[in-house]
Amino acid sequence: MKLNKEIIKKGFILSGIMNIGGVLILSRFFTNAAIPKADNVVMSNFGLLMIVVWGFVFLSVSQKYEHLKWLIGVFVIEKFIYGFTWLKWILNNDLSSVYHEDTMAGIFYTIYGINDWFFFLFFLLVFVKLSK
Repeated sequence: MKLNKEIIKKGFILSGIMNIGGVLILSRFFTNAAIPKADNVVMSNFGLLMIVVWGFVFLSVSQKYEHLKWLIGVFVIEKFIYGFTWLKWILNNDLSSVYHEDTMAGIFYTIYGINDWFFFLFFLLVFVKLSK
């Protein structure tokens, strides 16, 4: 599939929606104590709020991304860090115990890293495309 302007714009919008909607729904608007309990550093309520803020940033650049190559490079780094952090968490924690405590928290920990790795690749492709 070739990344044309419309697909890229929709990718930025989807990334923003995933960050904002995923956090707000699965954290029950920051009231789901099981998410920060499972990782009180990265996924504290403050950390979750910052993920929402990143979502707004992704939305805000969707129409002007072509002029923001280095910012897209920052997105690549940000998504890599979250993806890598998720991978470490998955390898060192018991996901089933999170599901046992709260299904929505379990879903959150199941998908957040997959989402970050997917958008890492997307942003990397956009960065490479803008670098040509």
